[in-house]
Amino acid sequence: MSQSDFSNPSPYYPAPQPRSSLVGCLFAISLVMNVLLGGFAFLACLGAAAVGGGTTTDFSSSSQLSETHYSGSTTSKDKVAIINLEGVIMEGTLGFVHKQISQASKDKNVKAVVLRVNSPGGSITASDDLHRRLVELKQGNDAKKLHAMPHLVVSMGSLAASGGYYVAMPASKIFAERTTMTGSIGVYASFPNMEGLSKQIGAGMITIKQGEIKDSGSPFKEMSSKERQVWQDMVDQSYNLFLKIVEDGRPELKNKFLEKITIDPLQAGPGPKIEGKAYTRYRADGGVFTGDQALKYGLIDQIGTLDDAVAEARKVAGLSEDNKAVRYEKPKSFTDLFLEVYSGKKPPQASFNFGNLPDALMPRLWYLAPGSELSGISSILANP
Repeated sequence: MSQSDFSNPSPYYPAPQPRSSLVGCLFAISLVMNVLLGGFAFLACLGAAAVGGGTTTDFSSSSQLSETHYSGSTTSKDKVAIINLEGVIMEGTLGFVHKQISQASKDKNVKAVVLRVNSPGGSITASDDLHRRLVELKQGNDAKKLHAMPHLVVSMGSLAASGGYYVAMPASKIFAERTTMTGSIGVYASFPNMEGLSKQIGAGMITIKQGEIKDSGSPFKEMSSKERQVWQDMVDQSYNLFLKIVEDGRPELKNKFLEKITIDPLQAGPGPKIEGKAYTRYRADGGVFTGDQALKYGLIDQIGTLDDAVAEARKVAGLSEDNKAVRYEKPKSFTDLFLEVYSGKKPPQASFNFGNLPDALMPRLWYLAPGSELSGISSILANP
């Protein structure tokens, strides 16, 4: 091909027009900004993954949680605060709940509180600590400059069982929806047992100890009768504490926890009747009850929604029509905000942090609903 071929472009492909310097400059700036933003987003994702795929928020600071209007007048000063308790009740995961309680108790415009519970329960220590904070919210604490909030109403969501029922006891009135599962007054401790497997594969654990029951609960051996008794005593003590907490909150249930209840499937709730045999239970057998059953056996006060609970809180607080119900918003971390602004999507949910596996496998006494063992363990693994 001759040089003239390059100097005379084909008539089918006209020579490109020179781009203006302004357009080229703007294009270059846009390209650089997208590269930089993409790099920051990538680094943010790496940071989130390094802490288990999620981000943490510091609730120990003095900054206030933002409020969102739920119902009522938007301009009123008098407030009904809705405190949200969601998920397993576990140490290290309740910062947002604690902050909501603290903020409501220090806000003189808050005249009543509705605790919205949707939880299968959790560890006995975290449940008892949360119960203590709610009692303090209701009674006040002069030393901490917390004014009394005697008007505390509970609204139960789909599940408010075991520890989720335990923390509802300071309330003056408990609402449950007709689809709620609640109750589950009981406590347990569970231990994996791999003795049979270890014998099959020819592996085990050699333990050198001082103290007769120091290695009780080891997965590599069967518990002795004495070791079982020691753990049973701790379970019994925690169970008795649960009964006392319920009795303090609902005195009408005194001496009724072990009272036999006949459940007749033919009369179990609305709708078509199901053929079946009647069976007996008791209120503190550890199992859950439906909302209708819980009402019948005195575990709750009324079937109703969150709106019904808010209306009751307004009523018992003697509020006029000029008031508002508010909810507290969980603050977002810098990474959350950055990813939402840049991508227009919510940041990825937290994944398991397997560095918490030793803590998850540690023996515990649980106030958990039946079948919720994995929820308790996974809540520990998901904690950054």
